Amino acid sequence: MRVEKVIEVGPSDPGKYPIPKARLTLEFLRDFVHLRARTNTISAVARIRDELAYGTHTFFRENGFRYVHTPIITTSDCEGAGEMFQVTTLFSDAEKMEKELQENPPPSESEIEAAKEVVEDKGNTIKDLKAAKASKELIKASVSELTKAKETLLKLEERFNLKGGIPQKEGKIDYSHDFFGRQAFLTVSGQLQVETYACALGNVYTFGPTFRAEHSHTSRHLAEFWMVEPEIAFANLEDDMNYAEKYVRFLCKWLLEHCLEDMEFMVKNYDKTAIDRLKLVSSSPFERISYTKAVNLLRGVTDKQFENKVEWGIDLASEHERYLTEVIFKKPVIVYNYPKGIKAFYMRLNDDNRTVAAMDVLVPKVGELIGGSQREERLDVILERLLWCFIEYL
Repeated sequence: MRVEKVIEVGPSDPGKYPIPKARLTLEFLRDFVHLRARTNTISAVARIRDELAYGTHTFFRENGFRYVHTPIITTSDCEGAGEMFQVTTLFSDAEKMEKELQENPPPSESEIEAAKEVVEDKGNTIKDLKAAKASKELIKASVSELTKAKETLLKLEERFNLKGGIPQKEGKIDYSHDFFGRQAFLTVSGQLQVETYACALGNVYTFGPTFRAEHSHTSRHLAEFWMVEPEIAFANLEDDMNYAEKYVRFLCKWLLEHCLEDMEFMVKNYDKTAIDRLKLVSSSPFERISYTKAVNLLRGVTDKQFENKVEWGIDLASEHERYLTEVIFKKPVIVYNYPKGIKAFYMRLNDDNRTVAAMDVLVPKVGELIGGSQREERLDVILERLLWCFIEYL
């Protein structure tokens, strides 16, 4: 770069500069989007996230998976995986219509009647010309005038029938006027689409943004986040658990090898045990226990009073998951064979007819990190389960 002229603006006034040298909260930084990436914390998080994303693609590529891009806008709610943000043009269309009607008011009834009279007069003129056996040129010219009059009337009637507001039909919003002709949403999961690719391509995965509209403002409930969703062809629950464990351990090792400086910053400022946990997870096999055993272990706990009661048949709460990983086993735990009543209908029913081939990977300080299952491949079984789901819904 060759500089021809330098203008000295002067020093920044420290009293007015929005980012002081003092320690700042992450909440404070939300108000300064253009400056927050310059802070040590946000820049470190950005580099860590970048490495995790690159490591994710590296892992799946090395293990024979194909990357599939699934739709962000969808008409499916993916078995009710979460509250959805709706995508619609109805509101913007309604605003445009109201503005249009204000700037160019629709014609009055008298204008419509006058236009109808013109059409009628033009029609009568043609009848008179034909009766008088006028020339073809004269009749053709009159037909052309009638056509124009009809077009003018049609346009006036269309504008006369225009109405502002959201279109409705039988007291409900009429989505046939929407962009897609029906309701559409931001995706909560790419699972349904990527499953079809697994049947055609073999092992595949999708890694992209997903959206949840739950009114729960916690660190575990984000409006927008990126989710990795692999689909493994012709696999059982053991394969699912093996890939999940291998993936988590791969990423932990990846961070230690490619992002150690940023992880040391996190240890110094936010989490004293972060690197120790990464080393533990990357170097030791995960504990694997059945849901039934996990419940029995938790029910036997005497040194802690859980806020949520532990009993067979309920979904484990975050406090239960963390106790298993942080106190009982002191490392990641994979819990498998959950009760069928708390899992999706498509998960493979086990021989006990009480549990399904589902698993969750639980890690210290977080709880559930990965959820997965073996799909039900027996048509008669899944049809029966679907029937029971339908009956319960009714």
